[in-house]
Amino acid sequence: MSATPPTRSTYRHGDLRRALLDAGIEMARDGGPDAVVLREATRRVGVAPNAAYRHFADRQALLDAVCSAAQATLADAMECQLAVLPPAADDAAAARARLRAVGTGYLSFAVAEPGLFRTAFSVPADLSTASSPDKRGGRDRAPLEILTDVLDEMVKAGALAPQRRPRAEFLAWSAVHGLATLLIDGPLRAFGSAGLGDLGTRLLDMVEKGL
Repeated sequence: MSATPPTRSTYRHGDLRRALLDAGIEMARDGGPDAVVLREATRRVGVAPNAAYRHFADRQALLDAVCSAAQATLADAMECQLAVLPPAADDAAAARARLRAVGTGYLSFAVAEPGLFRTAFSVPADLSTASSPDKRGGRDRAPLEILTDVLDEMVKAGALAPQRRPRAEFLAWSAVHGLATLLIDGPLRAFGSAGLGDLGTRLLDMVEKGL
């Protein structure tokens, strides 16, 4: 009589692509983009390496998918901040508050999930793909689209002069992304989450008034 094969406690059936992607997301969460390795994903899921190639041609393909998932999670953080805003006195005040909420969500995500934040922008992409469906990770809007929409709302509400609107998203994005990077990887990392208080508030003040 042949021996009973050992029971596998990991992946057994169903959506292998999703299982590999989830493993890649956890690797990115723990160690950033450099930690995303296709062979390690198959080991964690419990399948032979060759099984992964039906879903991801190579490590770069998995990293692309993890990047999109990280951007979708970042978009969730931004949308959550928008969802809890209290009523404002008027449309202009509401639009300004929405801009600040988007920035707060971005900074908070960077500090809370530095591995995913690093991974979200680790795959080279130009502006033509930064807001493409592939970069939304199943979300309605990518992070850049959320910021763009909020700035358009500011113009409509009279909180931002129309002549100052072109490319304003790049200025706001650069400022907030810069602080986020300094807080998690640069000389400001000693501030940690405390940097989201005074530093974050003052930066968002500067962005709002500077636009």
